Amino acid sequence: MIVYDLECRTGQHRFEGWFKSSDAFLRQQERGLVSCPQCGSGDVGKAVQAPRLARKGNQLAEAAPAPRRQSPVPAAPTPPTPAPMANAPLPPQAVQMMQALAKMQAEALKSSRNAGESFVKEARAMHYGERDTETIHGQATLGEAKELLEEGIAVMPLPFAVIPPEQAN
Repeated sequence: MIVYDLECRTGQHRFEGWFKSSDAFLRQQERGLVSCPQCGSGDVGKAVQAPRLARKGNQLAEAAPAPRRQSPVPAAPTPPTPAPMANAPLPPQAVQMMQALAKMQAEALKSSRNAGESFVKEARAMHYGERDTETIHGQATLGEAKELLEEGIAVMPLPFAVIPPEQAN
């Protein structure tokens, strides 16, 4: 997985994006699938970022013990400083949530057919009664997804990328 710092060129919002590869990011960006989570703009690009250099497991710094307070009067609690989005490990709760979400998505996809690039066409055909309804998933640009929603066709993005069967190992 590759984590990019992304920036919305419209509202200057910064956020993180996780992609299988740099090619996956480019393909999703070309198809209009990368958008700003704050304003919804599709005008998003990579932000300038520092390289991620991980230490070896045996070189991780040990946590220093908390200093002892010498004052009998307790100090006012200070709010925790938010960690930067890049180069920081995810909190355990976030990791657990993502794992649960990935498991739910995988279970849902077991009973769903991959319509691939014909997803939009097939979703419309089912909505307008031109074919039997079934649960499908596939590819659509952000613009196509918005059009489907405007027509009253319920669609939603999958939180994790799905590899088409013909591309899977």
